[in-house]
Amino acid sequence: MNISPQSARVDDNTLWVELRDGRTLGVPLVWFPRLLSATHEQRNTFELSPRGIHWDALDEDISIAGLLDGLGDMTHDNRIAA
Repeated sequence: MNISPQSARVDDNTLWVELRDGRTLGVPLVWFPRLLSATHEQRNTFELSPRGIHWDALDEDISIAGLLDGLGDMTHDNRIAA
């Protein structure tokens, strides 16, 4: 199964990734604070690789495997205190 990204786009609330196997993932931007706070131009200036998406200007890398596992930004502790 080929889970590499075929295309991606970002709107005001969601990162959308179309995979080569036909699935489309919609992931909330709140999972990725750098993308959430970025400008429209910054969000839409990225490179696709076989394993994920890279935003050079934002120093952001998102793996397709991580998205499929439901993982957000791993550089911060996103857990909610009980």
